[in-house]
Amino acid sequence: MTARVLIVDDIPTNVRLLEARLTAEYFEVLTATSGREALAICDRADIDLVLLDVMMPEMDGFEVCRRLKGNLKTHHIPVVMVTALDQPSDRVRGLEVGADDFLTKPVDDIQLMARVKSLVRLKALTDELRARAQTGQQIAVEDALRAMDSITTDNGRILLIDTDQRHAERVAGYLRDNNEVEVLTNPSDAVLALAGGDFELVLVSMALGEFDALRICSQIRTLEQGRTLPIILIAEDVDRNRVVRGLDLGVNDFIMRPVERNELSARVRTQIRRQRYAVELRESVNHTLALAVTDELTGLYNRRYFERHLSLMLGKAQEQSRDMALMLIDMDFFKAVNDTHGHDIGDAVLKEFALRLRRNIRGVDLACRFGGEEFVVLMPDTDFRQAQSVAERVRQAVAERPFEAGAQRPLNITVSVGVALNDAEGDTPELVLKRADIALYRAKREGRNRVIFDAA
Repeated sequence: MTARVLIVDDIPTNVRLLEARLTAEYFEVLTATSGREALAICDRADIDLVLLDVMMPEMDGFEVCRRLKGNLKTHHIPVVMVTALDQPSDRVRGLEVGADDFLTKPVDDIQLMARVKSLVRLKALTDELRARAQTGQQIAVEDALRAMDSITTDNGRILLIDTDQRHAERVAGYLRDNNEVEVLTNPSDAVLALAGGDFELVLVSMALGEFDALRICSQIRTLEQGRTLPIILIAEDVDRNRVVRGLDLGVNDFIMRPVERNELSARVRTQIRRQRYAVELRESVNHTLALAVTDELTGLYNRRYFERHLSLMLGKAQEQSRDMALMLIDMDFFKAVNDTHGHDIGDAVLKEFALRLRRNIRGVDLACRFGGEEFVVLMPDTDFRQAQSVAERVRQAVAERPFEAGAQRPLNITVSVGVALNDAEGDTPELVLKRADIALYRAKREGRNRVIFDAA
């Protein structure tokens, strides 16, 4: 694992020490001696992690972190505060301004590498999701990033796994003011509990008696619901080496006993915020993928999707000597609807037509908006008789009932339909579509509101 790490400290000795440790692990290291220099570097360079000293002149680490997290361009960069301050209130303040974690001077090598590797993995996942959204549609990722500002951490749904009921209730009591906490004292039921619940975070005690806490974490990661679920370990000082192993297994964070209420609350808020942000990003990616293949107005597949699918289905039909039909539909005199009633009424007509089209084709048929007021239906395993039946049903569904589209009176709409069959060995997608297009224009020339088959 490699990444670009920025070390920010006004004391050169501290910088050189951290730089040597990270370089030995093959990380690329950049350095800054002031908060302003750090902000400038993060703004222009692709930084994967910031190790940020708290006590600096002019601008302290808390302010630098606040500015990084307040900038849409840099707020996704993980920040680890490095400080000689050991008061819980200072750690909580760092987490509240957006820091992802902290290290206390002198920095312990094991903790340094554990924190760095864990957060670099998180950054890589975030970058992948951001890149997918940006590839599909820039506006989608911008919406997701803006949504980060509105994400709250209230009412988090937490599963606490601890065989010691007394300890578990004390920890749960620290969190129940702002969260829903379910305590599980039998770790063997963890998989069942997660499968049946909608949790956003799991707290796992390292002291589970005969149960191995790391095996429980591993089992959680094998579940579909648990692959991206944040996990925080509650550990003793003697558990340090096993905590490092846990971080390598995919555990997100840990807290040492005795558990300090404010620090626990801050760490829980941080993980829940990340989880909700990741959900926003995933939904954004899914929405972007849907936009890439569907027509926004009608909800039908778009022309780009249809052309790829037609090529695939025609190839299968030819390989297996099976029938296939293509229906091209054009709404008659649709320009007059827009010109007379306005484009909002025209859009309502298109949406209503798409609904009628869906209801009157078969489940195996694929309906797409080809462009404007033109639609196409791909009908696999369909011969002349079946194609004629479906096409006529669609035509009648449009013509027999006026459209209630918000105009002053219902609108009488008709469609012309051209149908082509896959009946030639050398057919290409372009040829089949061309024959359906020729049949469609014949339907228009012969009076509209009719179905015409190609003459091939």
